[in-house]
Amino acid sequence: MALLSTPLDTFNSTPPVTKAFAITLLVASLGYQYVSFTATHTEGKSPPYLDWLLLYPGWWIYNPWTIVTCVVVEPSIFGLLGSLIFTVPSLRYFERLWGTVESIKFILITTVISNGISLVVNYIESFIFGNPELFLYGMPYYGTMALQTALLVAFTQIIPEHQVQLFGFIKARVKRLPMAYVTVSNIMCIIGLQSPWILIQWGWLVGWGYLRFYKKTSADGATLNGTIGAETWGDRSETFAFVHWFPPLVHGPLGKVTEFVYDNAVRLKLVPGHSSADAEGGSYMPVGSGPGNTRAEAERRRAMALKALDQRMANNAASNASGSRPPQPANGEPPAPSHKRSGSVSKRPTETSSPTGGGQGQS
Repeated sequence: MALLSTPLDTFNSTPPVTKAFAITLLVASLGYQYVSFTATHTEGKSPPYLDWLLLYPGWWIYNPWTIVTCVVVEPSIFGLLGSLIFTVPSLRYFERLWGTVESIKFILITTVISNGISLVVNYIESFIFGNPELFLYGMPYYGTMALQTALLVAFTQIIPEHQVQLFGFIKARVKRLPMAYVTVSNIMCIIGLQSPWILIQWGWLVGWGYLRFYKKTSADGATLNGTIGAETWGDRSETFAFVHWFPPLVHGPLGKVTEFVYDNAVRLKLVPGHSSADAEGGSYMPVGSGPGNTRAEAERRRAMALKALDQRMANNAASNASGSRPPQPANGEPPAPSHKRSGSVSKRPTETSSPTGGGQGQS
């Protein structure tokens, strides 16, 4: 009986956004696969209305909803399994850390903008190479690849030094996984599989840009939904700078390029500039930090993330406890003592300390 209750308990404890995303992904993908498989074996081809769910660059202007619906459709069973194994548990983790509203914003921003960039790229390719049948009507975009990469970037932000084991024998640090995924995307695009693998590259860039400059946070590093603090925008720490996605050999010239781009983006008000709240909250540190501060800064961010998660769970537990508290008598007298003793003991969540790490970052 315990084995049967475990999946149900997991489902019931899943936050609402992740739960809705998982159900929609499962129903849309299995429905698409079933209809496509049945029609192919009876009529020899898939029905045209299935294309109303996928994003075709040439038909997008007539089916604008596909820029969103294509995210929850995985035409292959392997893509669906990959999304259920990685995307859903990752969303479950971050929704508990960020909250419902921020999770919805993260999903929509990383997927819709990535799909939009792919549309622009395909139109440019069609104009240059003159093959609209391929680039506009033969390359559908679908799936959660952009969201997967953005989630890897988010893990890199909070636990960059954490080591994971892949396939039982490959060990890698979390901060290496996004670029490994981008490398796979480059290889697949070179051999002609641009759709949907190029979404990985846009998901990496959009996810990093949003977390770096636009995501609303509080001074202690937690989301505003979870804690109260000074309002800041993004993570300006040195370990999350753009140059750290690349080998140290190119940090110098690439740093000058990114600094030039950032200065002009601030001048054009495309990204917010540094504020005093950034410095007070530790989310921004000017350039020039030593290498010894990198690990300390990573541990600081990990501690802040754990603290935010513990505090959110403590708040939920407190609200549940207050809702189940018995009413007091109207005459003001205390209730009669119960002869039944309770053996349950409530534990107070341990507050994680946040080590501070020095360091300075660039855009």
